Amino acid sequence: MTRRPPRPLDPVRLRPSLRLLDVLVAAALTLLLAPLLALLAVLVCATNGRPVLFRQPRVGAGGREFTLYKFRSMPRDSTGPGVTGVSDPRVTRTGRVLRRLSLDELPQLWNVLCGDMTLVGPRPEIPDLARRYPPDLRWLFRHRPGLTGPCQLRSRYYAAQLDGRADPEEYYLRVLVPQRAAQDAEFLRHATLWTVLKYIARTIVYVIRPALSGGGDN
Repeated sequence: MTRRPPRPLDPVRLRPSLRLLDVLVAAALTLLLAPLLALLAVLVCATNGRPVLFRQPRVGAGGREFTLYKFRSMPRDSTGPGVTGVSDPRVTRTGRVLRRLSLDELPQLWNVLCGDMTLVGPRPEIPDLARRYPPDLRWLFRHRPGLTGPCQLRSRYYAAQLDGRADPEEYYLRVLVPQRAAQDAEFLRHATLWTVLKYIARTIVYVIRPALSGGGDN
């Protein structure tokens, strides 16, 4: 049976200072990382073929859908659960490297520039899973999703919890979503410019650590 789309929610307006930070940081990183972005695009094309970018609907502020961009880490037309574990067989060899170093997320800088996402906020959810969220947690979709955030900084840990589950989506919705919502709620209560800057600094450490250690995470 086809599920009804979620009813519209009143979006929470992003503070002007945070939007200005989004534009400045995303624009600067896009220019600074342009050579790396080009290199990654060539690598994905050479090892996984085209298209280089993975495009997927995600739920934005107020429940409005937008197209999220990532470097493709799975074969074209791959099917399966809407969540991905660490050992998910759908992920290509190149995709595993991109995911471990969080490089697959870099095209989302464009989403930040466009205003679909912010630098720090809740993880952007796919519509099918969003429609299945518990009603008391749908408040999350009032907020603009983030490129990074408290949940994204534990994404490798959460992905590991999905490995070996008979129904990873059910476990994700029943166990992980409430945990993530609690972390997002704590951040959103203190979403100041200073807090956002601290999360950006923590994200840099999170991205660099696997490259220095060869993998592993909290």
